[in-house]
Amino acid sequence: MKKSILLAFAFVAALAVSAQSKPDDVIKMNKENHDFGKVKQGVPVSYYFEIKNISDKPVVVENTWASCGCTTPEKIVEPILPGASAKLKVDYNSASPGPINKDVFIKLAGIDQPKSVKITGTVLTVEEFEKEQKDKESAKPAPKKG
Repeated sequence: MKKSILLAFAFVAALAVSAQSKPDDVIKMNKENHDFGKVKQGVPVSYYFEIKNISDKPVVVENTWASCGCTTPEKIVEPILPGASAKLKVDYNSASPGPINKDVFIKLAGIDQPKSVKITGTVLTVEEFEKEQKDKESAKPAPKKG
């Protein structure tokens, strides 16, 4: 008898867990990953991820955070109404040269699992960036004289 009650309880608990929404059930992102490409060290860059509410209820963004202090997502304070969109601004400070590979997390009210998106790219030193720009300019074909 105890085993059947325990089994029934486990089944109900498993059903309740599987019925909980996932972020992708209520929102759709315009992009899951944004590549900044090559950026100059010391020059901050920003990108706006668009979050669309695909559910029939308002979505509240409880919190946003990033995998390190060099990346700062702004918190969305207003609920996102059904069918509406909101923009999540993500700033990257580009203080250190090297690859950019950062996760940004979006915690929605009533959903335990946060949604994650990524920013990628490469931060070049000022010298590397200027050389890159010069190389691009010299690779362009000269304008034709008419």
